[in-house]
Amino acid sequence: MQKTTAIVGAGTIIFKDEGVGVYAQRYLEENYLFGEDVTLVDGGVLGFQLMTYYSEYDNVLILDTISMDDKAGSIYSIPADELLGLGSYKQNAHEVEIVEMLEICSLLDKMANVHIVGIVPKDIESVEIDLTSDIRLKFDEFVSSALKQLDIMGVAYTKKDKYTNLDEIINIYSNPQLLREL
Repeated sequence: MQKTTAIVGAGTIIFKDEGVGVYAQRYLEENYLFGEDVTLVDGGVLGFQLMTYYSEYDNVLILDTISMDDKAGSIYSIPADELLGLGSYKQNAHEVEIVEMLEICSLLDKMANVHIVGIVPKDIESVEIDLTSDIRLKFDEFVSSALKQLDIMGVAYTKKDKYTNLDEIINIYSNPQLLREL
């Protein structure tokens, strides 16, 4: 039986770099083909709905910002069991929700193998649908780190012939009518 995997892009696109996880998830969806055993989720700020993924899937990969005392654009790949010990990670509302749901689900009979690929943001306060230049410069590396983790999880994917770049992804979110057309 094939393992099921959820790829969750977490964050809030209206707060500049806070949306990088959502953009990365959409980038993967637009540029790669995954099998039926993979679910791509525009997680935004899911909160309690994360429990469904943590308890019903075998693997969960969360793409998100991570609040660490490090240079903007630094990328971390952290398994959930290590994340539970990182109190400094919980800096904004959705980070708190992710960790709280992990703590609750760790008590359940079945818990997914949860992994976070996070990037240290530069600006999560400005109200703008975009990314800072620091995060834009590291976006490809962020996506590559996610793909490496999917490889480790045994998730198969292939690159699509048609390429959608980061600016096109951000434009989709800047123009809500484009989302409805997809």
